[in-house]
Amino acid sequence: MTLEEVHGQETVVESADRMQSAGKALHELLVSAQRQECLTVGVYESAKVMNVDPDSVTFCILAADEYDEGDIALQIHFTLIQAFCCENDINIVRLNDTEKVAQILGFTDESAEPKDLHCILITNPNEDAWKDPALEKLAVFCEESRKVYDWVPTIALPE
Repeated sequence: MTLEEVHGQETVVESADRMQSAGKALHELLVSAQRQECLTVGVYESAKVMNVDPDSVTFCILAADEYDEGDIALQIHFTLIQAFCCENDINIVRLNDTEKVAQILGFTDESAEPKDLHCILITNPNEDAWKDPALEKLAVFCEESRKVYDWVPTIALPE
């Protein structure tokens, strides 16, 4: 085994650990933000918050399932939201499983109207009002991802 092969294996393991840690932190952040009522759910609702008070947005999550990838209108919304977040220094990640997000947030009641979980904002109206260690972990994860030119990293939530 060459040095390059050993280093390559270490990088894959490190990347998987980093991704798993980020997934756990995102799960914790969603639960905590919902408890603190610092969550905005839905593309249009998120756009309203970003337009009215962009300084209150601390983190953005874009979620889409496989069947959403062909939705051109949704992809245009995602592009605009990503541009806004980059322009305003808001950390942003992507998820590929809206069902897990629905389970975490308790939106699994099949009799109720389904929630638009494609865009979720973590807001903080007052900078000192709410600090969360999971938010800090995700900020570090996003910063590290940008260093390797992954501007909107994709995170997998834990099972």
